[in-house]
Order: sequence, then structure tokens, then C-alpha cells
Amino acid sequence: MYYRMHVAGLERDLPLCPISDQLNIGAFVIFGDVELTCACASELLKRAPEYDYLITAESKGIPLAHEMARQHGDDTYFLARKSVKLYMRDVISAEVQSITTAAKQTLYLDGHLAAKMKGKRILIVDDVISTGESLRAIEALVEKAGGQICGRMAILAEGDAQAREDIIYLEKLPLFDREGRPL
Repeated sequence: MYYRMHVAGLERDLPLCPISDQLNIGAFVIFGDVELTCACASELLKRAPEYDYLITAESKGIPLAHEMARQHGDDTYFLARKSVKLYMRDVISAEVQSITTAAKQTLYLDGHLAAKMKGKRILIVDDVISTGESLRAIEALVEKAGGQICGRMAILAEGDAQAREDIIYLEKLPLFDREGRPL
């Protein structure tokens, strides 16, 4: 089963994936889709508030944040990692329970990068915002670092996220019943 999605002037067929016996989600994956990533980055930048730095969570937001930073002329963007890497020092962390991940995870930010955030306008970007759990974890990291959240953006808003007024997004992505009908 697939759902035909129109976003940033492009059309893609999203495979429907079960997350419970009664519920499917449309799998929106920008990895490897350069055309889609570039088009979505461009459209989001047209709507973006003024910012000093972008931040996203590992991993599906990486190509989007990279392309937005490239198109905007930024030399740095931040990444909330899913594990602590050897090079990271004075790490800060926040827990997250995402709709697409079975277990609770922790997001980590290198202390050196966190220090760059202090007093700066930080724009949070992601591919899809659904429950808002990943967003909350990134917000916690930015706040611990002393950054000022100036906006929250995603390519797609799924489920309850569609009703949030604090998120800028390009398109709505419905949830689906077990037969693949939009809810």
C-alpha cells in the first residue's frame, strides 16, 4: 500500500508501514532523494524566521539541515546525536520516545557546539513532526545550551502535529487505518 504525496512541487509514493494492529504511517524518507531534499529545503527557507543556527536530530533530518544550511550560506549547523561519539566533550542530553522508534532514546549534543548556541537564535528543523517527542528533546537541548528557539520547521506534519500553531511545515501527512485509508 502506498500514499501519493505532493510536496515542494514534487510527487512521491510513500509506502504505508504498520506501527500497530490498527494504525499505519506513510514512510517519508528523503535519504538519497536529492531532488526532494533540495526542493523542500528551498521551500522551507522561504518561510523560515531569521536564525543564527539550524539544529536537527540524527538521522533523517541531516540531509535537510545540510541542504538548508548550504542554500542559506551557513557554515555550521548542529546535530543532536543518538549516541555519544569519542570526540564529544561536556555532553548534554535529553530523552525522546519517537513514534518511529520502538524504545526510548537519548539525544546528545557536544558541549563545544552547545557553547556556540548560547544567546543565539536556533531554528529546529526535521523531516516529519508527528507526536512532537523528538522536537521536545531538541528543545530541551537548546534550552540547556542557552540558545533561543526562534522556530520549529518540518517538511511534513503528521497526526496531531497538524493542529500545532508553533510549527511551520510544507504539507500534512495523514495517519492511516489498517487498510490504508487516511484517518
